[in-house]
Amino acid sequence: MKNRSKSSTVLAVIQALVFILVIPLAPLLISGRWGWWEAWAFAALSIGGFIISRLLAAKRNPDIIAERAQFGQQTDAKPWDKVLAPLVGLGGGLVPVTAGVEALLGQQVDFSLAVELAAGILMLAAYIFSAYALIENRFFSGVVRIQKDRGQRVISSGPYRWVRHPGYAGALITYLAIPFFLDSVWAFVPAVIICIAMVIRTRLEDETLQAELEGYRAYTQRVRYRLIPGVW
Repeated sequence: MKNRSKSSTVLAVIQALVFILVIPLAPLLISGRWGWWEAWAFAALSIGGFIISRLLAAKRNPDIIAERAQFGQQTDAKPWDKVLAPLVGLGGGLVPVTAGVEALLGQQVDFSLAVELAAGILMLAAYIFSAYALIENRFFSGVVRIQKDRGQRVISSGPYRWVRHPGYAGALITYLAIPFFLDSVWAFVPAVIICIAMVIRTRLEDETLQAELEGYRAYTQRVRYRLIPGVW
């Protein structure tokens, strides 16, 4: 049992290092273009946003970090999310990796500075929006499960006043903005695929919450849209 716990801890640390440091730095590490300011800005935003959002979330809800650190280990995660959750995580990492490979091969497009800045502003806004959801919702788990062990209840404050899944909404905007910011056409391929997977996951999660979480169905009558106000 001790060895299993130790192995799980080591695996969690490795996963954290990959997603917190390696993936954000992937465009630079792969391309070797150390003067690529957009890639440095992307890394700074990704790493800084992750650290700041987790610190603020932990300050407000200390148990949220422990819940998210168990990613993939929760036995009561929905079967379909045991496939979708890793797929979303892997797909999110493939977006900057693809941009790095495209830069290495010298096949980048050249979006205008105005387009890049607009994409950067969208990314920053999306990061803030997703972080707001994480900080506001102490049940913001990495997998879809009804957290009976933590007394899960409906959260309707903060960004949950506007859409039912603000974390996903922010992630969608981020993934679609990254290719513009990093001058990559091929990065749109994993970005679009992961966005489709996230829409499917959003629908399945919403159906699960309506069926199994007390008060959620009534909440959907007040906040009618899942991801995009006025659309869906």
